[in-house]
Amino acid sequence: MSRAFDIGLESLAGNSSLRTGSVRTGDLALPNRGTFCLETFGCQMNDHDSEKVAGLLMSRGYQQVESPEAASVIFYNTCSIREKAAQKVFSRLGEFREKQHEGKIIGVLGCVAQQEGEAIFKRAPWVSLVCGSASYRKLPEMLAELENGNHRVTGLDNDTDETFETPVTRRDNPWRAFLTIIEGCDKACSYCVVPYTRGPERSRSSESILREVHQLSAAGYTEVQLLGQTVNSYADPMASGMKFSALLRAVADVPGIRRVRFTTSHPRDFGRDIVDAIDAEPKLCEHVHLPVQSGSSQVLRAMQRTYTRDEYLEKVALIRAAKRQISITTDIIVGFPGETDADFAETLSLLDEVQYDGVFAFKYSPRPHTPLPRCPTPFPRKKNPGGWLHCRKNSARFRRRAAWNTWARRLK
Repeated sequence: MSRAFDIGLESLAGNSSLRTGSVRTGDLALPNRGTFCLETFGCQMNDHDSEKVAGLLMSRGYQQVESPEAASVIFYNTCSIREKAAQKVFSRLGEFREKQHEGKIIGVLGCVAQQEGEAIFKRAPWVSLVCGSASYRKLPEMLAELENGNHRVTGLDNDTDETFETPVTRRDNPWRAFLTIIEGCDKACSYCVVPYTRGPERSRSSESILREVHQLSAAGYTEVQLLGQTVNSYADPMASGMKFSALLRAVADVPGIRRVRFTTSHPRDFGRDIVDAIDAEPKLCEHVHLPVQSGSSQVLRAMQRTYTRDEYLEKVALIRAAKRQISITTDIIVGFPGETDADFAETLSLLDEVQYDGVFAFKYSPRPHTPLPRCPTPFPRKKNPGGWLHCRKNSARFRRRAAWNTWARRLK
């Protein structure tokens, strides 16, 4: 692969800095092949994937525009973690049902693409490209097929280690850079489609990570956010076998880097060494996102989360015992199949006990390709709208508390 390079926001944003005719990226002067619009759904990893996709498109001579109406190529980078997110994508696609004669190239990228595969062509025949995240490096070849008149192009290979780097990455933020260090997930939670859409866990070498951080620092970036579905499950494939906590320290040691963040952590792989690293290195931001999903050990067992309520609270105790004041945020699923009022009460009591700085609460959403629908004795579906509202109110309450805590720390 040719040497990777970044394109800054000032040269690739969809504004006046995009001039008609050609776009310069490094030493390359490229002809104008058309315009593209890219809409992203979902998490920060999807945001970063879109940066990679946009960089590849720009390096091929496409120019970014803000609206689908002005674009010749329209891509939707999708999320399938919940049903509502997937529905939004098909709603967007439906807007082009009556506009097929306009000749636009429409593509579905990301998790919905991997989940639904070629079935998308049947549901929306005007779609030309279906591409999962593991195939983004092949986008130039797929684009060439589309430009040559092929109306059905797919990239759905998930059996690859080459998913991290693309030849060109556009950066949307002038000082903060996302960096994927681990892709996929091996945890097999009973409700989660990520192992199917993103594949098994694959870690990037510490050498390539640190090399890119040095490049980012040289380009003027001062903050790096390390990304992974289970970022703290990072397993360095190099012989040195650098641990995640050691990687955090090494990234913080890069000259010019002032802040280092990471998300999302899995409680099973969260240990004292991570807390010690945050305590020892001021550049590591004092924040841990540690999804609990439920406060009931019974529900956690049904979710196959690999820890109990008490084991989760032990991880929280490690964080609370730190020298620095580390904020904790979490995710909650409400209405999981089989959840009782007593189970839900345990979740509320956990919120009170931990005193999170932020809570993201979601209704359970059944997903295809997950273990839960294949359970020998399926759990009865419990609808708990009152509980859902209660949890949402708690989420808002803890967000207000987080804002107050932030101001209180500043006033000290």
